Amino acid sequence: MVGVYGSAALLTGVALGATLWRGLAEPRTALAFGLLVVVGELARWGALPGEREPAPLGAAGALAYALLGENAGQRTTHGVLQTLAVVVAATLAGSVPHIAKGRGPALDHLVRRVLTVAFAAVCFQPLYHAGYSAGYTSGYHPGGADGLVERFGTGPFYAATLLLLLVLTALCDAVLAAVLLRARTRHPFGPLLRDELGALLHIGSAVCATGAVIALGVAVAGLWALPVFCVPLLLTQLSYRRYAAVRTTYRQTIASLARATEIAGYTPHGHARRVAELSRAVGRELGLSGPELTVLEYAALMHDIGQLSLVDPVPEGATAFLPADEQRRIALLGGEVVRQTGVPAAVAVVVERQADPYREQPLSARIVRTVNAYDDLTGECARTSGSPGGPLGGSLGALERLRLGTGHDYQPEVVESLARVLSRGGPAPGGAG
Repeated sequence: MVGVYGSAALLTGVALGATLWRGLAEPRTALAFGLLVVVGELARWGALPGEREPAPLGAAGALAYALLGENAGQRTTHGVLQTLAVVVAATLAGSVPHIAKGRGPALDHLVRRVLTVAFAAVCFQPLYHAGYSAGYTSGYHPGGADGLVERFGTGPFYAATLLLLLVLTALCDAVLAAVLLRARTRHPFGPLLRDELGALLHIGSAVCATGAVIALGVAVAGLWALPVFCVPLLLTQLSYRRYAAVRTTYRQTIASLARATEIAGYTPHGHARRVAELSRAVGRELGLSGPELTVLEYAALMHDIGQLSLVDPVPEGATAFLPADEQRRIALLGGEVVRQTGVPAAVAVVVERQADPYREQPLSARIVRTVNAYDDLTGECARTSGSPGGPLGGSLGALERLRLGTGHDYQPEVVESLARVLSRGGPAPGGAG
């Protein structure tokens, strides 16, 4: 991770220094694309936590500048280093209001922007401008090699080359994002990369397409093409934000419904939230992807909702200490309640199956059962009920008790994944439930 940050810092320093030393080539073009990136960064207002690309217009403008070969039929001369310098300066300028409000861009976001733009520019600019130099911008340099257009023209091959470059740039960004997230969270790299690649099919594809269209439009129509081709991405960003806001509200609704057991006094405060957070971390450790993690989180939030159907509450809500038949009965009651809420059926299945022997459960149900038992064992109920896990106390005692139950109740791999998450400072244990 230090190497990635260092590479981005080195590239930024070299680009800014070289541009300041030589001066700006084609300042009007640089200013126009710089303003586009600034506007894109300013449009981050309203970005929701966890968005993969909070400034899609800024990313598209940066990519377009890296892929710009001509401006209204005239060869551009800005090159790789100026591309990077303009993008970095504009990104920082557009981030000033956010930084002033304490909501500046994450460092990972800036590092990805620098390295991705550098990758695209290094791949495109030398290839497109082969045979041309600053002194020969309006014609072919006799001593140079053929450029991309001279060799293959502007037909299908050129379009295919541009498409291939966009795909490689998107893959570079996805790998960088997964590497940075892996270094910060220590989650398995494979599932993280799979999630990043899946995200490319959404806002990522819109960013790449808009960047390419802007570059091609400016090559033909000049800088007037910039505002025209930005509108579709702005509308896409607005629609995506609304969709993300609906998803956030949906999750908040499920979390509020899950708190019904706490409000009614059936489970201790915060139990559902703790189980959901820890279950999601364990799911990440075991390689679950984004949609699977969402189902797991919803099921973990609602795993105790079947207790609302009980006449006599379970002491402290600790279902892990109940007989197996009673656990299954509560789980089935919970599944029936979940099905009435309109939550996806996959969530209800996990809630229903959480009390089955682990060899008969889907992986999400195994995780919920294990994490729920862990929270029960580390809570007050375990210390006051005479449970064998109680005297040992804390996480180590709870994990030991779970390991003793791996013959029938808890999958060994899930228990060990839980132990690894906790060893890295996972969500703190507390309360029974």
